[in-house]
Amino acid sequence: MINLIKIGTRSSKLALYQANLVRENLKKKFPNIDYSIVEIKTKGDKIQDRNLDRSIDKGFFVKEIQDSLIEEKIDIAVHSLKDLPVENSSIIKTSAILERGNHKDVFLSRSKKKLSEFTKNEIIGTSSLRRKAQLLNINPNLTVKDIRGNVDTRIKKMINGEYDGLVMAAAGIERLGLEGYISEYLDVEIMLNAPGQGAIAIEINSDKSEIDKIICKINHEETERCTFLERSFMDKLGGGCNSPIAAFSSVNGDKICLIGAVLSLDGKVLIKDKAEANKNENVDLDNLLANKILENGGKELIKKFDFE
Repeated sequence: MINLIKIGTRSSKLALYQANLVRENLKKKFPNIDYSIVEIKTKGDKIQDRNLDRSIDKGFFVKEIQDSLIEEKIDIAVHSLKDLPVENSSIIKTSAILERGNHKDVFLSRSKKKLSEFTKNEIIGTSSLRRKAQLLNINPNLTVKDIRGNVDTRIKKMINGEYDGLVMAAAGIERLGLEGYISEYLDVEIMLNAPGQGAIAIEINSDKSEIDKIICKINHEETERCTFLERSFMDKLGGGCNSPIAAFSSVNGDKICLIGAVLSLDGKVLIKDKAEANKNENVDLDNLLANKILENGGKELIKKFDFE
């Protein structure tokens, strides 16, 4: 019988919020089990003087936590799903994904201006190539610069005048109660989100069936299905967590839809499409959409990533 579950997480305010949310969900289902939170520093937390790029993004915010899981220093690992590499592991499995929060990106600005009001003289901060490419696609004259740090650190940098605006994930801002800084929510037609954005994933060791039986009880099936399609679409394109690839899947009535896009790093080229099916049909929307985009110029565009 399991009496204690050790929850591994990063130590940022947002990561701790997410770990506590997992604990609360588990407590509702299994009130007789004790839960402790173990804070773990990842490479992404330690290295603050380098910008993210495709050569270092795999496991950048999760590897040390996964290592602790494998070494059985913790029983479960909690991550932002969008930070997890898409490659499958034989040692670790995702046992549950919580019901998704807000999937959108938001625009924050010191002056409360909207994105459409920004000029080339104002600096927008983001660490994401996906966001940068979409910003430049909207307006090639925008000045977009890299920014590192957790949510509150980035906002402080904006308040202190290092940046005039930021593009960030709505879910993180909302979970920390920082909505007052939001100038506008960016619709998916303007800023399509990262695959898995807004969802929280819980990993376990693959051979821990007793833990799996507990954790799977808080899985949200619709979120699991939709985020699987998004991440599988990204995988089939050959992209990673920090590639300029975007995707969003949703269930509307009896339909399930997957929208996906890939952009050139400078935002000048955008290839975007969607696929839809009855939610009860066994249709591989991820394959269908990936093939449509690859055949429409995506293959050539992705090849260029390695040379830019």
